[in-house]
Amino acid sequence: MRDNYDFSKATRNPYAKHLKKQVTLRLDHDTLDYFKALAAQNGVPYQTLINLYLRDCATSGKKLVFR
Repeated sequence: MRDNYDFSKATRNPYAKHLKKQVTLRLDHDTLDYFKALAAQNGVPYQTLINLYLRDCATSGKKLVFR
């Protein structure tokens, strides 16, 4: 590795702002603990795991049933 890198001619990724969007979610303690434990078992960050789960729900068209 070099001691210094020259980024003076670097350009920003024009698609980076479309990749992820920061949001605030209010989750129950039990729900958050569940995803944190599951993430620890699988060696991934819990926010990534929640994103993967929500993406799976969205792409498969899962509907929540209220009773």
